[in-house]
Amino acid sequence: MCCRQLYTAVLSHHQYRILKCDVHKLDETPATQVVMTREEGLQYYRTMQTMRRMELKADQLYKQKIIRGFCHLYDGQEACAVGIEASINRNDHLITAYRAHGYTYTRGGTVKEIMAELTGRRGGIAKGKGGSMHMYCKNFYGGNGIVGAQVPLGAGVALACKFQGNNELCVCLYGDGAANQGQIFETYNMAALWKLPVIFICENNRYGMGTSVERAAASTDYFKRGEFIPGLRVDGMDVLCVREATRFAADHCRSGKGPILMELQTYRYHGHSMSDPGISYRTREEIQEVRSKSDPISLLKDRMLSNNMASVEELKDIDVEVRKEIEDAAQFATTDPEPPLEELCNHIFHNNPPVEVRGTNPWSKLKSVS
Repeated sequence: MCCRQLYTAVLSHHQYRILKCDVHKLDETPATQVVMTREEGLQYYRTMQTMRRMELKADQLYKQKIIRGFCHLYDGQEACAVGIEASINRNDHLITAYRAHGYTYTRGGTVKEIMAELTGRRGGIAKGKGGSMHMYCKNFYGGNGIVGAQVPLGAGVALACKFQGNNELCVCLYGDGAANQGQIFETYNMAALWKLPVIFICENNRYGMGTSVERAAASTDYFKRGEFIPGLRVDGMDVLCVREATRFAADHCRSGKGPILMELQTYRYHGHSMSDPGISYRTREEIQEVRSKSDPISLLKDRMLSNNMASVEELKDIDVEVRKEIEDAAQFATTDPEPPLEELCNHIFHNNPPVEVRGTNPWSKLKSVS
């Protein structure tokens, strides 16, 4: 009986072997033997499940025409956002492109605020005016709609961090589709010259819209694209690989060595956006193979169960709680009122007296309140 109890006792932590990163211009590499505590594992699982369920609910609301306009879903890539957040501080900074729902959540936004923003309601995180691509919260600068344009902005945030001497850094994300943008290479140059504390991260989900990386780039070694900037190529489907690589990169930046570049090899299950069925340039079988072999949530779940760090019932309870949170948020997002017309021009300026704003013609006047 004593032996049986010892065998079934839940472990508080466990050591795992993870894939070694490919490196560029680095003498050291992130750890390959890593420890995850039970509390960390349960938190990672809950966060990734919440992100997954939130995106699936957004898919449903979009198809019901409750969510309109642009909508880019993040399901499949959850390990990237969760692993990054696990290795930076809340007072660090993050900026990304338009596939931003997951990062809005990991940076501190609530499911209710995100869902309400998607439906254009007053209780949304940007008060219903930003929609899918333009969500913000403290130390999170969006959600940016212009391909690649967030990269120089992120370098600017890193310049502010260096100027203020606060030991903070900026995580600057872009996709493989944006990786050929000229402004990214200009930013690499400035960041390296000024030794800015910025982690450039290319989320390589293998397709820029409907074009595979092999058809779009002469070199698909995105982690080497910085040339004079050190780089890492990471398994972006494994939350522990992302966590350890980000921790390594953050230490590099905080030590004053300047920028570092990470390529996270990941995969999106949905199409590029909701207008893209996602199967005209790849097969259903390819998507299913990734789901069955590399799904980030299943990988974490299997690790925890096989090493006795959680029970099946415990994870099921989390799933039930997450589903309820998503359903409650969706109910709020479909019943909360839309912002009234008189709030249309509010928040143009920060902390300013009210100002008059021209409407659609010179005789139409609106007011902007900070």
